[in-house]
Amino acid sequence: MKYTTKTLAAASAALLSCESTVAFSSNNLSSPRSRSIIGNGINNSGNIQQPQQTSTTLYLGDFFNFGKKEEQETTPPTPEEEAAQTGYVDDEDPIEKIFGIFFGKKEAEPMGMKRFGQERFPEQYPAVLDEWADPVEGDDKEMALLRPLLKNTNLETRNLRLTYDANRDGFDPVTFHSKVDKQGGAIVFCTTRAGIQCGGYNPKGWVGYGEARGSIAAFLYILGGKYAAAGAPAIKLRKVGGPGLAQMDLPESGPSFSPDALVIPLGKDGRVARSKLGSYYERLPDGTNSLFGKDSNVQLRDLKVYHGVYAEGEYIPFTDAEPFALY
Repeated sequence: MKYTTKTLAAASAALLSCESTVAFSSNNLSSPRSRSIIGNGINNSGNIQQPQQTSTTLYLGDFFNFGKKEEQETTPPTPEEEAAQTGYVDDEDPIEKIFGIFFGKKEAEPMGMKRFGQERFPEQYPAVLDEWADPVEGDDKEMALLRPLLKNTNLETRNLRLTYDANRDGFDPVTFHSKVDKQGGAIVFCTTRAGIQCGGYNPKGWVGYGEARGSIAAFLYILGGKYAAAGAPAIKLRKVGGPGLAQMDLPESGPSFSPDALVIPLGKDGRVARSKLGSYYERLPDGTNSLFGKDSNVQLRDLKVYHGVYAEGEYIPFTDAEPFALY
C-alpha cells in the first residue's frame, strides 16, 4: 500500500495532537512517574518515526504542595519569646495541652496577675543542693560562711542579724523564744565540742505556740568536711516525706528540726544536741543517720540563730500560728 502526501500529512498531525498519558511504577508506589509521548513527525524518507518518550519524577507530597512555594526553614520561638508576642505560654505538659483544646492556651499573666513560680516563691520548692548564694555586702565572717547556704530562700539577698547567741544569752528555752519568736525565717548555726559545724534552715521561724510548722524548703547542713562535694562549702540535707513537721515549735524547747533530725532542748539538758536522720530529713550520702557522724548525742560549744533584717514597718512573713498550713 502506497502512502500519498495527504495521507502522510494526516498521520503526522494525528501523532502531534495525541494526549499525554501517566503511568505509575509498579515497584515504587511512592514515586509516581508521568510519561508523555510526543511525536516527532516524519523523516525525509517518508517513514513515520517512533515517538520520543520523556519522564519526570514526582513524589506523593508534590501532589499536595503543587503550586505552593517552598517555605524557608525558621527557628521556632522560645516559650519566653512566644509569651512576649502572644501573651500566652507554650510550656504545658501533655495534660495541660489537652485542657488547652477546651479552655484555650495558658496565659502568661491571667487577669494581670503573675504566675506562681520558683523565682517569685522559692520556698515553695525543696532546697537546692548544687547552687550557692552570692556574698552580700555587710556580712561578717560568720555570716559569710552561712550565706552560700541561703540560695533560693527568702534570706538569700537580705542582710542578716544575730538574734540569739547561747553563750551570750544562755542555754535556756525561755530566753531562746524571747529572742527568736515572730522574727520570720532563720538559720541555726552550732558547733560541737568535736568541731563539727552544722545546723539547719527554718523557713517558718518560731512563734512559741506549741505547733509543728511545716516547710518543704527546710534543710539541714554540715559545713565543709568529707561530705561536701569538691568546691562546695557544705552539704545540705533536704526535708523528706512532705513539708510536715519541719520544725517543732515548742515553747519549752530550743530549735527542733522535726522530732528527731536535729533537736537542741536547752534548759536542763544544757548544751546537749541530738540527731537522727532518715525519717524527716535525708541521711548522709553513705547512709550515716546523724549530723554528728557516729554519735547521736553531742555537747555543743556554741549555738547561734540568724534572722533577716527588716525595715521598720516592713512585712515579716510567718509571724503567727499556721493551723491549716499545707506547705
